[in-house]
Amino acid sequence: MPTILLVDNDPDILAALSVAMEWRGYRVRLSGDGKAALEMAGRCLPDLIVTDCSMPEMDGVDLCRRLKSYPALASIPVILVSGQVQPDRKPALWSAFFQKPVDFGAFESTVGLLLLSRPLREMLRPMRSDRAASRWQPVSAALIS
Repeated sequence: MPTILLVDNDPDILAALSVAMEWRGYRVRLSGDGKAALEMAGRCLPDLIVTDCSMPEMDGVDLCRRLKSYPALASIPVILVSGQVQPDRKPALWSAFFQKPVDFGAFESTVGLLLLSRPLREMLRPMRSDRAASRWQPVSAALIS
């Protein structure tokens, strides 16, 4: 069963998305901010992360940038959700973008496609000698700060 990490500082949005994703058979982890989400991602290695763009402490764009800087977390697909237009995309920071209010049919399809394509991306990634070791290495406090 795939694990999805939902990140939003609005508890109502977290609750609604959580119920919808669990009802579809996904295991769901919740985080109220980007810092806690980065730490949780390092511990549970989710199959997908859905994050709000505007959050205190660490926003969604910064969370995406930090995820990409850590080898064990870099291949996790991220869906960025925002009440505003899509921010200037830095190369390959997030896999999909949805503007609020989210079209849930399109959102659900995107979640399914990203989860299906993850094993393919893992197989196509060049093998490195440190790959297995880095997958289990905890996220350092320096990365979170």
